[in-house]
Amino acid sequence: MNSNFCDALSVSRISHTETLDANGAVPVQGNSKCRGREKGKAIMDSSSTKTPQFITGLWGVRYQVKDVQRSIAFYTQTLGFNLDMQNLPAFGQVSIGNLKLILSGPGASGSRPMPDGRKQEPGGWNRVILQVKDLPSRIAELKNQGVRFRNEMEVGPGGKQIQADGPDGNPIELFEPASR
Repeated sequence: MNSNFCDALSVSRISHTETLDANGAVPVQGNSKCRGREKGKAIMDSSSTKTPQFITGLWGVRYQVKDVQRSIAFYTQTLGFNLDMQNLPAFGQVSIGNLKLILSGPGASGSRPMPDGRKQEPGGWNRVILQVKDLPSRIAELKNQGVRFRNEMEVGPGGKQIQADGPDGNPIELFEPASR
């Protein structure tokens, strides 16, 4: 990790004897600043980061899938997403809250091979994280519906999480934040 960034879960680089500036920030190497928060946590001060001008916002997350219709059924019927659009068998889009999940089947433009021949395939470890309430109960419900989990529920200082597989092996993390 670049030393100019603050770790949001640890303040190990911030001395407990450092003096905060007028804005409550602790100087770190470079132009970055960490803003102190309760219980010794720190976050990156947004005034020290630059957003490239050509990025206008987050559109969504694309998952490569083998069967768009099956994936739409899973995300809408099992996880409660809304169906936004579909162009079967190549493409579908589902959403929940501000998240748009783009489901690209083998015939979709977003699934075409790279110029060097590499194929875009489902699976991997990068994943969408869905916030839930009462994670243990959600796990039990989803297991009863036949959802496959990659691991057991993990508990850490930020909350509880577990990874499930979508119908094509794309990972989905279910996350319940720790109570504050």
